[in-house]
Amino acid sequence: MKDDLLQRISEMMPEFSKGQKLIAKYILEHYEKAAYMTALKLGNTVNVSESTVVRFANKLDFEGYPQLQRSLQSHIKNRLTSIQRMDVTRSRIGTLNPVEGVLNQDIDKIRRTMDSVSHEAFDKAVDIICSAKNIYIQGAMSSGILANFMHYYLRLIFDNVSHIGAVGTNELYQQMVHIGKGDVLIALSFPRYATSTIEACKFAYDSGAHIIAITDSESSPLVQYADCPLYAYSDMVSFVDSIVAPMSLINALIVAVSDRNRESVELNFNKLERLWERNEVYKKDV
Repeated sequence: MKDDLLQRISEMMPEFSKGQKLIAKYILEHYEKAAYMTALKLGNTVNVSESTVVRFANKLDFEGYPQLQRSLQSHIKNRLTSIQRMDVTRSRIGTLNPVEGVLNQDIDKIRRTMDSVSHEAFDKAVDIICSAKNIYIQGAMSSGILANFMHYYLRLIFDNVSHIGAVGTNELYQQMVHIGKGDVLIALSFPRYATSTIEACKFAYDSGAHIIAITDSESSPLVQYADCPLYAYSDMVSFVDSIVAPMSLINALIVAVSDRNRESVELNFNKLERLWERNEVYKKDV
């Protein structure tokens, strides 16, 4: 990202040609829609040629329009209100059936995450989790669902796992007061990034703990504190945050961690199966 992209476009307005000014004006006024338009569609919307849109991107020092588009998408993710998210979803899905439209978008998110995930960072995260004295997990808003899920399964493997609730700053510090060297904080946040998760990362960083950040990109505010960032492609589906790709990445982490601790995991589950059976936790086959 080149500083604040919208501010840069605004400041460069006098340098643009007549057609480029039309593009710039539309982006500044409708950035949430422009970010997901092709060069051809954006050009048609403001009545300029596709080549003018490409030259506009070059004027902003991007290699081409796709780079400008990705930069704009990354830039606006944390700005969109719930109403704007619904508008973007309607324009992206168009006339498709919601089942087809949304599921295809989710499939694409998982595929893009799989193609871009760093195996080196993933293995490092597994090492840190398996060797940690204490494991803290924090996520707020929709990422709280991911944190709860991860806490549930890691608790079946380890007895040193704590879930930090999505609370105010004072309560956050109280729950993390003992975190320190040899411990790890697994922090989860996606646009719009939760302030409590950023504060948790800063506190863990200042306390000397390891930080695994599960987030969407290098521009995430969690990354500055993380010694092991893991990226999962996330995007909005209307006012709903799509967490399918982060959930898949978390599933992979849990499987990898359990494989590293196979003997203790088997012992734990043998004990749990006996308890579940004795207390009729699951309905028996009729």
